[in-house]
Amino acid sequence: MPLKLSLKPGEKFVLNGAVLANGDKRTSLVIQNKACVLREKDIMQPEAANTPARRIYLAIMMMYLDDQASEEPYNEFALRMTEFMGAIRTPAILAACVDISRDVAQGAYYRALIACRKLFDLEKERLSYEP
Repeated sequence: MPLKLSLKPGEKFVLNGAVLANGDKRTSLVIQNKACVLREKDIMQPEAANTPARRIYLAIMMMYLDDQASEEPYNEFALRMTEFMGAIRTPAILAACVDISRDVAQGAYYRALIACRKLFDLEKERLSYEP
């Protein structure tokens, strides 16, 4: 199934490890085969991984972008997810973590990224909560 990307002027994206930037006009691209694609809004820089859920996201993103399938991003993911799940007691959040872990184990990294983004809001609620 083709993937259609609608890009804003100047928007960057990663396609199979190459960073590309759109020109000065809105553009649509259709990718006909399976490819590793991340839009600029989905790319996290290491310095932005400043919370537990964001560290998990960064590790998944690195696995998604790593065509060499190195162990380092997976080990980082496993460590961060284990720490996160050890600190959580909410069944719904734990279930989401299990789903993310299953997606990672199956190599469905993009699906895991999307699910992990949902943890950001839940984490924000918890971290900013003042009794």
